[in-house]
Amino acid sequence: MRLRDRRAFQKPEVMIIPMIDIMFFLLVFFMLSTLYMVNLKTVGINLPKAATAQTQMSVTYLVTVKKDGGLYLEDKPIAHDQLLAAVKAENMKNNRFSIVVRADEGIDYGNVIKLLDDFREAGITRFGLAADAGGR
Repeated sequence: MRLRDRRAFQKPEVMIIPMIDIMFFLLVFFMLSTLYMVNLKTVGINLPKAATAQTQMSVTYLVTVKKDGGLYLEDKPIAHDQLLAAVKAENMKNNRFSIVVRADEGIDYGNVIKLLDDFREAGITRFGLAADAGGR
């Protein structure tokens, strides 16, 4: 007992549109998931703008100085003496140790210079100042 005629069968087709949709979905998923893999440990401040700002990827410590004078190591508040002790200890372990200071745009210039001077007295020779790109 045959229910269908043999000639009534159609050739199988590959549906490409659903495959393209799935590929775009996977692309967007991986793009968004990689954004969350970046480890940003900073405190939000208003950085000054500079036309020649460059991105440095080989930074050991990221120190933030807020407008009220508060110091942060990565994203955790830290006292000035504790910061200097941690910096000295890390400098002894790592000969390529470097620090980037992120200072708020409205902070007193003397506070930043004092911090940099303290780093220099602690033996740190590789440090820089952070700025947002797009100045002038």
